[in-house]
Amino acid sequence: MRLGHVIGRVTLSKQDPAYKGGRFLLVQPFAQAQFAGAPMTPLAPGSSLVVYDNLGAGPGHVIGFTEGAEAAVPFHDPTPVDAFNAAIVDQVFYNPPK
Repeated sequence: MRLGHVIGRVTLSKQDPAYKGGRFLLVQPFAQAQFAGAPMTPLAPGSSLVVYDNLGAGPGHVIGFTEGAEAAVPFHDPTPVDAFNAAIVDQVFYNPPK
């Protein structure tokens, strides 16, 4: 699981019925500096990703998401999805080893 900051929503004109009840979010993955409390700075173009969400996260939230084959596990039928929101994060405690 990775953490990311929701920076927007994706609007679809049509969608597969398997996605009913959810939405797609534009997410900027955390870099190591964000774990230590650094502000979210824009990443290079192409670094953000689209994440399927059925938990109700929105812009400004920090989420935990899975990618790859694990992202399709929550669906009953085979569904083409690259990333799935598994958690909405309230706080991040980061204590790196010294």
